[in-house]
Amino acid sequence: MKQFQKIQLRTFVNRGFNLTPVELRDLVPFNVKRVYYFDDLKPGAQTGEHCHYQEEEFFIVAKGTVTAIIDKGKGKEDIVLSGPSHALYVPNYVWHGFKEASADCLVIALSSTQYNPDRSDYLEDYEAYVKIRDQFLFPVI
Repeated sequence: MKQFQKIQLRTFVNRGFNLTPVELRDLVPFNVKRVYYFDDLKPGAQTGEHCHYQEEEFFIVAKGTVTAIIDKGKGKEDIVLSGPSHALYVPNYVWHGFKEASADCLVIALSSTQYNPDRSDYLEDYEAYVKIRDQFLFPVI
């Protein structure tokens, strides 16, 4: 079963710059179909909270800090992330969003799906999510 993970990336300081490799084969448990990023999150703004029915995502905090809002089965919790050493693996059916980004924050996302503008893969109602969460995050085997 796929589970949410906070991942500490290794950063190497070399010849006056930082290098943070992300070994896709070792860290990302899906085939990457799309890359996108967000930055310039205004003070007090946050991304839309949601979960996906199918999409899996791997978020890399490339610069700055941001707080992830995550429900991995026990209610919402805040996870502070600071780049470039932090990443999150968010499988499908894990509620997530981002808030409280620093002015210089840059988050890069790797996705298991192509972009679909009809948003049919999104569940954006938290109360509806709570009703189905356990059957998908903790299936009875």
